[in-house]
Amino acid sequence: MNSVSGTEKIKYPLSMRLLHWVRAVIILGLIWSGWYMTSLPETTPMATFDLFYPNHKQFGVLVWLLALVHLTIRWRNRHILPPTPQGLTGWETMLSHLVHRLIMALTVLIPILGYCMSASFTQSDGVPFFFFGELPELLPKNDKAFEVFDALHKYSAYVLLGLIVLHVAGAVKHRLQDKGGETDVLPRML
Repeated sequence: MNSVSGTEKIKYPLSMRLLHWVRAVIILGLIWSGWYMTSLPETTPMATFDLFYPNHKQFGVLVWLLALVHLTIRWRNRHILPPTPQGLTGWETMLSHLVHRLIMALTVLIPILGYCMSASFTQSDGVPFFFFGELPELLPKNDKAFEVFDALHKYSAYVLLGLIVLHVAGAVKHRLQDKGGETDVLPRML
């Protein structure tokens, strides 16, 4: 095991902390932009659609890539990650593990569903990824499949938002109630 000083031992590796906050900002931005752009009336100028949809798609691909990077870093650093605080009750430990795993799974799944939605839509303008160009569309065009992927993408994003609220509520609860104590887990990510 690596020798780590007492204060460093309770923190996640810097790479994981940075990824956590970058992903948080991008994901919240994607949820907001997804909600906003789908609420726009059909009479909205095309420039607005040309701004929101391509950016939503490419940042979605970025979130998927960052999730894979996060999982890789987490696996490679599994032996030095902070342990679950022993002061948590059984249900808090179970809920914390469940929420974290579901958030991670959804940050991998939701972009895939978005890609499938875009790739199967008969009027799709592709899936851009910044200056790398368009991603290949690997699915056949099928508007019935698009409708299924659209619903799965949308409702999964709502579930993700609910899990984020639980995650933040747990961190805030422990910060306010246990500040400086073992279950005050916020400093681990700062």
